[in-house]
Amino acid sequence: MKTLKMGKIMIALDYDPTAQKVAEIGFTLATAMKAEVILMHVITDIKYYSSIAYSPIMGYTSMMDMSQVKIDSVESLINASNHFLDKIKDHLGDKAIKTTVQEGDFAESIINSAKKHDVDIIVMGSHSKKWLENILMGSVTEKVLHESAIPLFIVPTKKR
Repeated sequence: MKTLKMGKIMIALDYDPTAQKVAEIGFTLATAMKAEVILMHVITDIKYYSSIAYSPIMGYTSMMDMSQVKIDSVESLINASNHFLDKIKDHLGDKAIKTTVQEGDFAESIINSAKKHDVDIIVMGSHSKKWLENILMGSVTEKVLHESAIPLFIVPTKKR
């Protein structure tokens, strides 16, 4: 039986504090497989980032000080996202890691970016949401799982 080489892993990260766990586990997987790593973040509607329901960038204080970042335009969100991914890259300690920031629907952007970069595995976190929230909002991880032909490595991020 011929085994497939998994040479490229994309780790999709949000600004939730659990992103560090997802990045570390994805990076460990990539290291074990001797695979190239791409960190990615998706920016959606700017109104989403100023809503009360959003877990703000400032919640990710273990990696960065975002107190000086203004979130008032798509350009500022892109800059903040690049800064965030660079901090994760520094934390992982591998200068060869590539980063990408996409704009649009979370799931569609993840799938399209994975195809564009010819990724072998997508690593994502799965937040524990209540069933009603999943029905009303949908689950990004579930949508990627059902719509992508690329294997998905899901890191559970709910608290034990």
